[in-house]
Amino acid sequence: MSAHAEAMTENPMPTPRQNEESADSLLQIRDLKKRFSLSGDFLDQLRFKGGKLVRHQEYVHAINGVNLDIKRGEALCVVGESGCGKSTVARTVMGLLTPSEGEIRYDGQRIDNLSSRQLLPYRKRMQMIFQNPYASLNPRMTIQQTLEEPLRLHHPDWKRPKILEKVEEVMHSVGIDPDWGKRFGHEFSGGQRQRIAIARALAVDPEFIVADEPISALDVSIQAQVLNLLMEAQQERNLTYLFITHDLAVVEHFGTRVAVMYLGTVCEIATTATLFEKPRHPYTQALLSAIPRLKDDRPQHIRLSGEVPTPVNLPSGCVFHGRCPHANSRCKQEIPLLQTQDDGTRVACHAVEEGRL
Repeated sequence: MSAHAEAMTENPMPTPRQNEESADSLLQIRDLKKRFSLSGDFLDQLRFKGGKLVRHQEYVHAINGVNLDIKRGEALCVVGESGCGKSTVARTVMGLLTPSEGEIRYDGQRIDNLSSRQLLPYRKRMQMIFQNPYASLNPRMTIQQTLEEPLRLHHPDWKRPKILEKVEEVMHSVGIDPDWGKRFGHEFSGGQRQRIAIARALAVDPEFIVADEPISALDVSIQAQVLNLLMEAQQERNLTYLFITHDLAVVEHFGTRVAVMYLGTVCEIATTATLFEKPRHPYTQALLSAIPRLKDDRPQHIRLSGEVPTPVNLPSGCVFHGRCPHANSRCKQEIPLLQTQDDGTRVACHAVEEGRL
């Protein structure tokens, strides 16, 4: 067995801190992996090799052993560059994608292996806000119909007056004029559409929301308004967020804790203040050094050498070792596991573990 495979199959005993986190967690992700096949159907996979007919399969390894605990009432931000697997994690948590391996537990109950009918009670408790408000609203439905639909699905016993009252209430809560209900999605700006999408998510009174880059498609002038709306909703409704973004300024303003991803793996998890004050992982340090600052007390911009490896053929050992200035032979052979530091930060880095960084 290769070093890569051995490290991925390790199952170390949980620490007291991890047990404490699990007890307080609303959502738990354990050893989550997601692969997408590039090989087509069975006949497309057949190849002649050495005079024999063999089956050749190739995959995109989008998520590679992700472990996360999301605590009640917090906003956990997942950051990383494009293609690192952030949105795949979000969609897998919501059941829009089926995990290849691993488990997802919500409020102590495993949900990744449930059927659509079994998932229905969780759909009411878990809602999602998508990145593109231009694509996430049905163009054939009025805003009123869009907001009524989830209520009719999850509350089939509700009478028409109660549904109308709830729709009006949720529209007011996100700053939408109830008169908008007669109009269609294409009649609104991007910021207005995203408010409608947020209203749709809040209509069924969820406790957990996955927001997949909800402001990246909006004008900068509108982004702050939508972000403030999400923060107000969190305070008023005691919501828990899994917030996917690549904008570090948003993270610093919005997040309770931050998980940094690189090529399908989590390399560092810390509270927002700790991560921005004292990043540990070399990739996190490079990421944060790229933020423009007015002060001169921050380290200079760290330029990483090399290219991001392809998720089709993952490198052995640490997936970041080809671009890391601190990598040694161990980094090339052994996958680092998330280790808890004295301040509660969890870092997957051999250099940090060995005191070289």
